[in-house]
Amino acid sequence: MNEKNKKLLLNYARKSIKSVFNGESFVPDKIPSDLKSIGCCFVTLNLDGELRGCIGNLEPFEPLYKNVINNAVNAAFKDSRFKPLSRSEFNKIKIEISVISSAVPLIYDDYNDLLNKLRIGQGVIFKKGFYQSTFLPQVWEMIPDKIEFLKNLSLKAGLHGDAWRDDPDIFVYGVEKFSE
Repeated sequence: MNEKNKKLLLNYARKSIKSVFNGESFVPDKIPSDLKSIGCCFVTLNLDGELRGCIGNLEPFEPLYKNVINNAVNAAFKDSRFKPLSRSEFNKIKIEISVISSAVPLIYDDYNDLLNKLRIGQGVIFKKGFYQSTFLPQVWEMIPDKIEFLKNLSLKAGLHGDAWRDDPDIFVYGVEKFSE
């Protein structure tokens, strides 16, 4: 993605959040054709270096520019881990967008093979029955140990910390990350 489109998407994200404070919906005027392609992303909000909201999609279903707008609003106001963003916080947040590539299954034989094949820096989707979770590649910066990473991914899915040893389906993906 070129720098112009990255800046445009960050602008869309910020304007979409601001529009909610004004009781409006943000609709961009001119949209480059490549941002109209079906795509998906996560929008992460940070405040004073701490997570303040993060919402996204792993499967593309709408034009990328719309996905950015919707996920920005949802990260600001609908992330259940946080209270809705306040006006006073709005000017202090830093917006990060992670455009998601298609996830591919990670084929492995057992949990030792999983540890060998898993690469630090990949986005990871964990699926076990009806339970699912994901960590963006950026989470490796906070949890660089593979076992701890998978343990936390299991817990995030609502399972016990060793559920990653019980033959879950694992998918990996990459992101193109950019921020204000």
